Amino acid sequence: MAQRVALTAADRARYEWQMWTPEFGDAGQETLKGSSVLVSRCGGLGGVVAYELAAAGIGRLVIAHAGNVKPSDLNRQLLMTTDWLGKPRVESACRRLNELNPDITVVGEAANITEENAARLVGDVDVVVSAAPLFCERFLLNREAVRQGKIMVDAAMYDTFATVTTVVPGQGPCLSCLYPENPPAWKREFPVFGATSGTAACIAAMEAIKAIAGFGRLLAGELLVFDLANLSFRKMKVKRNPACPVCGHLRG
Repeated sequence: MAQRVALTAADRARYEWQMWTPEFGDAGQETLKGSSVLVSRCGGLGGVVAYELAAAGIGRLVIAHAGNVKPSDLNRQLLMTTDWLGKPRVESACRRLNELNPDITVVGEAANITEENAARLVGDVDVVVSAAPLFCERFLLNREAVRQGKIMVDAAMYDTFATVTTVVPGQGPCLSCLYPENPPAWKREFPVFGATSGTAACIAAMEAIKAIAGFGRLLAGELLVFDLANLSFRKMKVKRNPACPVCGHLRG
């Protein structure tokens, strides 16, 4: 669990406006400073999640993303820049995050989530944010988050449509309760607007901040669904599956 770390005068100057939130205050900021978060993928979703968490003062960010920057990334992946085309995405992300907030620690993992690294990466942080486009990665993070008792925020999008939910092990359903199997029609490439992924990312970042600082109400047992084409937002209840192979053995 995150530990409270004393704030410096520079910290107070940087974060004072969010510290005015009554439920958050000094204690919340100190907890953010002592916390660590894994963000899976730093694309249109994960990149904005990481940017907001860096701005908010998360003490340590671990960013996992393989591959190099491509021209098609630049309509939405705000941690990537034109001058970084052909170079590793994770290096661009770390560079931009350190430029934004040099007082935090940013760790880059030049790999996507796999069976080989999932347990280690989840075990190295307090909270996980899943922003990967592929269900295989999302399921791996969900499995490890539940096994290790870590809160996981899951965000996904398609075109102008997006979803966000938060998995709190032992206190509600996990991602495998919501999606019992990999949707067969899901493809790696799909329509995407940066504004859609950015909206979902900001909500996911706030979920992570609330989970760490312990205020507000999380989307545990709920799926937030929105469509920016018609500006519709709704929350759907998600029931826990007692036979779920991932979380069915847990109480709560």
